[in-house]
Amino acid sequence: MKQKNAYPLRLDDTLQQKLKQLAKDNDRTYRAQIENILKNYVAEYEKENGEIVVNL
Repeated sequence: MKQKNAYPLRLDDTLQQKLKQLAKDNDRTYRAQIENILKNYVAEYEKENGEIVVNL
């Protein structure tokens, strides 16, 4: 998937370090770990509330 917009994400230092540790534990990059968490959240939300329709 081609990235259209970079989004600078500012996180609390403690949360950032925890995410980096999760990424290491899951053999992912920091960016890939955040993307995975967000994908899982959206999938769970859609499971409970129906598909989110986007107009590209």
